[in-house]
Amino acid sequence: MFKPFLLLSCTIIVAFTLSSCKMKQETKLQTIPSDVLRDKIAGGWAGKMIGVSYGVPTEFVAHGFTLEDSIKWKPTDINLSLLEDDIYVQLTFMMTMDQYGIDAPAKKFQELFAKSGYKLWHANVQGRKNYFDSIFPPQSGHPDYNSHADDIDFQIEADFIGMISPGMPNNVIKMSDKIGHIMNYGDGVYGGTFVAALYSEAFFEKDMVTIVKNALHAIPQESDYAKLINDAMLLHSQYPTDWRAAWKELQKKWGETDMCGAGSSYNIDAKLNGAYIVFGLLYGEGDPLKTMEIATRCGQDSDCNPSSALGVLGVFKGFKAFPEEYRRQVLALSDSLFINTDYTFTKAIERTIHYANAITLLNGGEVSDAGIKIKMQTPKPGQPEVSFPNLIIDRRVTPFQKDGWEFKGKWETKYRSDTIPQSRFSSAAGDEAIFTFEGTGVSIAGNWDRNCGKADFYVDGKFNRTIDCYFNFAHQSPGNTNLFLIQQLSEGKHTVRIVVKNEKRTEAEGVNVYLSEGVIYKTGDKIKKGYKFSFQK
Repeated sequence: MFKPFLLLSCTIIVAFTLSSCKMKQETKLQTIPSDVLRDKIAGGWAGKMIGVSYGVPTEFVAHGFTLEDSIKWKPTDINLSLLEDDIYVQLTFMMTMDQYGIDAPAKKFQELFAKSGYKLWHANVQGRKNYFDSIFPPQSGHPDYNSHADDIDFQIEADFIGMISPGMPNNVIKMSDKIGHIMNYGDGVYGGTFVAALYSEAFFEKDMVTIVKNALHAIPQESDYAKLINDAMLLHSQYPTDWRAAWKELQKKWGETDMCGAGSSYNIDAKLNGAYIVFGLLYGEGDPLKTMEIATRCGQDSDCNPSSALGVLGVFKGFKAFPEEYRRQVLALSDSLFINTDYTFTKAIERTIHYANAITLLNGGEVSDAGIKIKMQTPKPGQPEVSFPNLIIDRRVTPFQKDGWEFKGKWETKYRSDTIPQSRFSSAAGDEAIFTFEGTGVSIAGNWDRNCGKADFYVDGKFNRTIDCYFNFAHQSPGNTNLFLIQQLSEGKHTVRIVVKNEKRTEAEGVNVYLSEGVIYKTGDKIKKGYKFSFQK
């Protein structure tokens, strides 16, 4: 009769012991000497520069297959890094902290990012446009306002968060939640959180497998991102010397889960590209050239992935561990500005050290001339987010197929060339385009440009919102870009009605509304339930 009491007592003792160990772990101070901190931070920024320059010529050359061509690269090509979004975007976020402090509100990070002079793409360019449309974080990254929510964007620009948060994954989670939602949501945010956590872990851990495992604890384990990275690690353990065999298995299961490139082999989703970073780190075995070569040969966004992989390796091993010819070329660029920023390699190191010191103090650590003492943290990820639950592409329909499209009014045709139509457009108030489809979601694509105005969007007869198609920034006028997305509709027939308003913002040169495509989605499993790799069958 006393067994339940004994069991409960033992449970309490065990729980108390585990809790005590956890508390002890969280209060333990880990020391990084000043010279080691500087060397690791220099290694992180140098790795970003070297890795992105290595992969620049291969970006999206290989999609759905591995890159087997020779990679023509020489250390003098590192100067290309001064022009790359992998670096200049996050330097803008550091400039935001320089002006408004570490705890600057998300809207300030979005503002400086939106008003910068460089080009942006995918989730980033939508995050920029959303700022000028008065859509601010976290809504600016939400799939209702950003159809690129799961794309790689935040993943390639979150490295600095990890570098200023050595051993402090909860600071990584906090900053990633704030900045990542400028342009991403769900797995798109988790990609940046995971990569930043890799850097945070690389300051202390001595084993790359452990670094990857620990970094995964910074994101919800039920997320698809975590599931994919766990698969990548499983495949590495199964094929420890054959990254191509692991790549093929991963491709079969996850290669067609990208919302942005749905229906093609093109994949800019954060998850799959994140796995390629992991492949570079694990199969690279600590060798810089091998690390960035494997991350590059995996394909897809193959300048961003070696940049992140080599940045993590740079923190892990330090700047001094890079080959002398790499170091010499990076140092030759020490005082060169990254475009549209006031940052150089030298300044990036100094300001990163400054913020690492400040965040150490804010999180209960100690700072002295000798170095920093970090109060180590156990990661506490937030509640899971899912950008596109069970949404898969069914088909695409252009306005020229007349399959589901109906136009009322004075719609004209814009041509891509003399004979190839690109979109239909109108500027007349009250002109309508009606798209009827069967599915659970739809994206309406069109053009952004200087001569664009506003349109009202209705779903199944009910007003949804007004869309402003004006855009004039960094010489970009995106065509066939998402204007409107709605998902989680009931199964069945639906209509989207677009009504031209003949209205514009003051700076716009016209009131045109361009429509180029309707993308129909249905509900289904992107990954078949019970999917097994070949070695599991």
